Amino acid sequence: MTKPITAVAAMMLWEEGKFELKDPVSKFIPSFADQKVWKNGSTAKYFLDPVVQQMEIWHLLTHTSGLTYGFMMAHPVDALYREAGFAWGVPMDLNLEETCDRIASLPLLFQPGTEWNYSMATDVLGRVVEVASGMSLDEFFRTRIFEPLGMTDTAFSVSADNAHRLAALYGAEPSTLKAIRLRSAGKAALRPPAAWLGGGGLMSTAPDYLRFAEMLRRNGELDGARLLAPSTVRYMASNHLPGNVDLSEFGRPIISETTQDGVGFGLGMSVTIDPIKAKIPGSIGEFGWGGAASTTFSVDPVQDTSVLLMTQLLPSSTHPLRSELKQLVQQAIVD
Repeated sequence: MTKPITAVAAMMLWEEGKFELKDPVSKFIPSFADQKVWKNGSTAKYFLDPVVQQMEIWHLLTHTSGLTYGFMMAHPVDALYREAGFAWGVPMDLNLEETCDRIASLPLLFQPGTEWNYSMATDVLGRVVEVASGMSLDEFFRTRIFEPLGMTDTAFSVSADNAHRLAALYGAEPSTLKAIRLRSAGKAALRPPAAWLGGGGLMSTAPDYLRFAEMLRRNGELDGARLLAPSTVRYMASNHLPGNVDLSEFGRPIISETTQDGVGFGLGMSVTIDPIKAKIPGSIGEFGWGGAASTTFSVDPVQDTSVLLMTQLLPSSTHPLRSELKQLVQQAIVD
């Protein structure tokens, strides 16, 4: 669940006046200055429109940028991402700057700000953090977030000394849903990546990530270390979709990082705006996110709880772990 950490990093810099939310992304990544938007056609021959409104930083934080993922398998632009090397990751020879420049060369799925689509926007946001701070993303995470919060086991790779503590990653056999160990993913975790991605790749532990969630529950502070102002956390946990609509009205289908009915999106995390419509118990204003391997965390300001589930199963749509977790948590609370 790297994305919320990247969002916190960005908002820390926003608090310092390093950027405005409406700043164009091209101010920090020049290759995004001349993008085009998919109009029609196929991957063999397609037609593009000019961008009406430049992509802005708030578009990256809200997944309304027009970017996508190659694994979405829903549109020809997704296929263009796969052809460019963005299937389930990024080309191993590219650093983050080069990765973002290649992303910028691909068409946008839609005009920025007009729809919601789960995407590589947070990877691009990670590059904005690098440029705005003058630090690599891994260094910013380590010195500005992990060390202040006491997150001693969170990084982009696992050292040889800690390799024996690395949990196995499993996938689901398509016909039986039986768990199958994905050994190559475990090996990849033992070496630092060429690109520090804002959208994924951090290794962590349950105690570590719970400290991050607790910082958000406590409105930006934990054990004397303040990362964000309370007003900033509340702003991030507000629905930023136009007209306070939910993802079912404004978003394209997502695999399973969140439901869509009754759920809006803030700055880097999903926000419950109507638990009745969602048909999943919870409070209005509950916020959080999930990871591809079925991990999830949420903060409920009404119940004053932070909830974390760590598991290792791809994809996150294999079992309804997240909705069942919410049921179990809610029934256990007695006022």
